[in-house]
Amino acid sequence: MHDQFSIITTLVTGFGLALVFGWLVERFLKTPALVGYIIAGVAVSLFPLLPNVDQGVTQQFAEIGVILLMFGVGLHFSVADLVKVKGVAVTGALLQMTISASAGTAVALLAWSWSLPLAIVFGMTLSCASTVVVMKVP
Repeated sequence: MHDQFSIITTLVTGFGLALVFGWLVERFLKTPALVGYIIAGVAVSLFPLLPNVDQGVTQQFAEIGVILLMFGVGLHFSVADLVKVKGVAVTGALLQMTISASAGTAVALLAWSWSLPLAIVFGMTLSCASTVVVMKVP
């Protein structure tokens, strides 16, 4: 019987946490709700009192979420606007991604004792996600 409702349980838990964390970070931290959604995605598997969610379904939803996020960023992307500010945009993006990737890699290596290849992938993933968050900031 639990298998019949795993998708519903996963969706309700994920969306419920996204609603709460999205509201909290916008209201109190003055950051985009996207930051709260990322925290909610991590919290789905960490909070012990939540209903059991199907990890496979959760990972598939996370991948769909990333696809939709990148699609949304692409909708607001303007090559003409980028060309106008190319000096600042390129320098800032490279600097921000380098710092984020380095910090993520360092945390994964030092705090979590991950192997170097996994730490680098984590750092690069973090740099891409943080770039999307910076683009969403008004």
